[in-house]
Formats: sequence, structure tokens, C-alpha cells
Amino acid sequence: MRKLTYLAVFEPANDGGYGVYFPDLPGCTSYGETFAKARELAADALGLHIYGMEKDGDAIPEPSERPEVDPETAAGFIVSPVTIFPDMVSDALDNRKLKTNVTLPAWLKAEAEEHNVNFSKVLESALMDVLHLNQKAQ
Repeated sequence: MRKLTYLAVFEPANDGGYGVYFPDLPGCTSYGETFAKARELAADALGLHIYGMEKDGDAIPEPSERPEVDPETAAGFIVSPVTIFPDMVSDALDNRKLKTNVTLPAWLKAEAEEHNVNFSKVLESALMDVLHLNQKAQ
């Protein structure tokens, strides 16, 4: 399983929390009210950032061994590794369930409800059949 580790800069904030940024990935930032929460949310931000870059076809930069810390970073910052598993992030995001509205004749909806039909399962199965797709793990 693919694993990526980038160094993150945890910058103490005036309110006791930590702002986080990844020097190797401009625009990938996060914040947590505690250091532990900042680490957790930094991993989420990193996973989403890499996922978006891959979906957009952007090149994923190699993690640097000594990232350049912004000279305006607050004193007392901490540089710490953050690790993600991009394939797990991608799988979770690509297979998440989304709501969508559909339009049905009233009589058909009533009949299906009377028979306890699961509309989501029926629609998902029908779409898989129409698109000639193999059933994905759920």
C-alpha cells in the first residue's frame, strides 16, 4: 500500500491552537485547537490535498528532507512528519455515499414504499447494470 510522509510546520497560535502548513505543498493548510487535534486535521488536509492533485492530474512533489520554513512563522514552531495512505483516502472518497434527487410517478413511489423497497439500492444496482459496471465493494 502506498504511503506518503511530508513534513508539516505546526505554528503556535495566540489562542493556544496550532496552524499547520506543508512547505512542499503550497495551499495545504490546517488548524487545530490542540497539538493532537492539529496533527489529526493536518493528516486530513494532506490526504484531501493529494487526492485533489491526483484527480487534477497534477504532479505530486517529492517530500523534502529539510523543508523551507516561512521566515514569518511564529517562534516556537514544530516541524513534524505527517503520514497518509493515499489509496485509502481515495477509496473512502470515491466510495462515499451521496444524496441525489429523483423524480418518480406518485403511484410508483407509493407502491415501492408499500413493498419496503430501498430506493438507493435499486437505483445503484440499476445504474451499475445500465453502465455495464462490475459491482464495487460497498
